[in-house]
Amino acid sequence: MKPKPPINESKSDKFKRLATQRTNEVINKLHVLGNCSNRSIYDYSEEDISKIFNAVEKQLKEVKLKFTYTKRNKKEFKL
Repeated sequence: MKPKPPINESKSDKFKRLATQRTNEVINKLHVLGNCSNRSIYDYSEEDISKIFNAVEKQLKEVKLKFTYTKRNKKEFKL
């Protein structure tokens, strides 16, 4: 059971708590995905590997853009 967050938690503290937790979850899932590399248990092609990592890299780029391209950074269209 997860501990309850503090009632008066600041936005920064909330971000740090959740980002740490979620980053660790991603890292753990990547470790589990790496377990599929065992050729004595699994059979896969180079095409399969490319599909997996293309999907992971695409999603990573999309999430990274969310952090770098905020409303503050958007340039408004003007004539």
